[in-house]
Amino acid sequence: MYSKKLKDIRKKLGFSQEEMAFKTDTSYRAYSSYERGDRKPSFEFLQKLVEEFGVNLNWLIADNGIPFIEKEKNSENLKTDILKEVRKMLENEGILKK
Repeated sequence: MYSKKLKDIRKKLGFSQEEMAFKTDTSYRAYSSYERGDRKPSFEFLQKLVEEFGVNLNWLIADNGIPFIEKEKNSENLKTDILKEVRKMLENEGILKK
């Protein structure tokens, strides 16, 4: 489940819930509800995880691959492609409306 994985990611990065919320431009209340599994993460939050920390959303949502992917410098096309794929995956999972 994504809630446990979010906690694992945060701990691997060495952040408190408050720090993780701040670093992802999310309120503490929203972030803590993501970790508890009370609320599904927003697309913007997931996008921040990818952009800022290299989190592999395929691992987070579908349990495929490894938790972090290496970020390539100056790879705007790759980032755009990944975000398109993530959006499709989130739509298919019912997390994001089409």
